[in-house]
Amino acid sequence: MTTVLAPVAGVAVRLGSVPDPVFSEGLVGPGMAIEPDRAPGRVLSPIAGTIVKLHPHAFVVVGDDGRGVLVHLGIDTVELRGEGFEPLAAEGDRVSAGQPVVAWDPAGIEAGGRCPICPVVALDAAADAVTGLATGAVDAGDELFEWSDPAEDSRNRP
Repeated sequence: MTTVLAPVAGVAVRLGSVPDPVFSEGLVGPGMAIEPDRAPGRVLSPIAGTIVKLHPHAFVVVGDDGRGVLVHLGIDTVELRGEGFEPLAAEGDRVSAGQPVVAWDPAGIEAGGRCPICPVVALDAAADAVTGLATGAVDAGDELFEWSDPAEDSRNRP
């Protein structure tokens, strides 16, 4: 089982409420989203692992177990071409869970006409692999959800 941490502070919401069908319909995987606090801050790695993809507005961390977690900072923020984001790490870096990866300003993103909601996705996971979903306010580094392999869990039960 992998515990996935909240990369930013805010209010945990269901992925279905993200105003982008790629996320809301679970096309890249199940997970949660965070409606972020509107203060500048650092975005934390949700798991320990290696940063395999890093764009200013999004990154993927893959753990030693091969599970990858996508953190996407806002909707349509790729169009900003990095403006409003400052990478604090690089592709190939090993990171610990809770280590800062990107600095950003959600209020600035919103002022530019984009939604700053942050999908956090268990890439290529089965829909029932994500459990223990957080509700309400979360701080960066709090547990957001658990990612398990339901088939493996059923084999491990007495």
